[in-house]
Amino acid sequence: MTQLPHGQRLGVEMVSQLVATQFPQWAHRAVVEVLPGGNDNRTFRLGDDLLVRLPSAAGYAAQVEKEHRWLPVLGPAVPLPIPVPVALGAPADGFSYAWSVYRWIDGTTISNDGLPDAGASACATALADFLSALHRVDPDGGPPPGEHNFGRGGPLATYDAETRASITGLGTAIAGPAALDIWDAALAAQWTGPPVWVHGDVAAGNLLLREGRLAAVIDFGCCAVGDPACDLTIAWTVFAGPSRETFRDRLTLTDGTWARARGWALWKAAITLVQHVGSGSGEEAAALRVVNEVIADHAAGLV
Repeated sequence: MTQLPHGQRLGVEMVSQLVATQFPQWAHRAVVEVLPGGNDNRTFRLGDDLLVRLPSAAGYAAQVEKEHRWLPVLGPAVPLPIPVPVALGAPADGFSYAWSVYRWIDGTTISNDGLPDAGASACATALADFLSALHRVDPDGGPPPGEHNFGRGGPLATYDAETRASITGLGTAIAGPAALDIWDAALAAQWTGPPVWVHGDVAAGNLLLREGRLAAVIDFGCCAVGDPACDLTIAWTVFAGPSRETFRDRLTLTDGTWARARGWALWKAAITLVQHVGSGSGEEAAALRVVNEVIADHAAGLV
């Protein structure tokens, strides 16, 4: 159960009350929390074919109406299913933010162990084709990067101080000089192209699989129009070896874009690793692997 401001508690009881009050046609449906839950939002199944999605804090609330505005525009233009808004809920019954009802999409998220080799390249191809189609959607009127999506699609310089502090704080746990070289190269490779649609959080938890194949892309709360580099970090967080090569080769993007993508991957991994270094946790191992693979690829002149 999620703790919200002013003693609010987000759980099955509150969600059931919100649904019954605002959408009585669904009041008879069972509400079941989806676990494990995300950080930005909490999700509850509403019967067999719907879900309720609610922001967990004020910083994510602006994403709700954005998704309702733009998902119907993006959905028909991309080759994989994305969330379909069904209803927009209002703050009420002790809950302070707007919230959403969507169609349920069957599938399982990619595990922390990544993808099996047999399906990884096919998944890389499908995701690259999805992103290419997303980049072709008319960006006119789309939201620029900002607080609503934590700067995804905007300049990496937003995270300069944080990244440098994290690299310094990691000491000898990583190859610090090499990491700083990657970061400097990413900052130097500034985006000069026209803005394109970006998902903003292409991560394992936002990709759904069915029978080992990529079946859907979910959670567009960080979407915006800007620099596509932020969507390429999956090259190091999930893909490796042949599947990473497939992902890059399928996307017709510049070397500068991939340099910035390395920067995005390094930023997130470094700020995560500095919080968990020495813990022996799965978070430490995953973040350290990403840092090391970004450094190795950069040294080899690869992605």
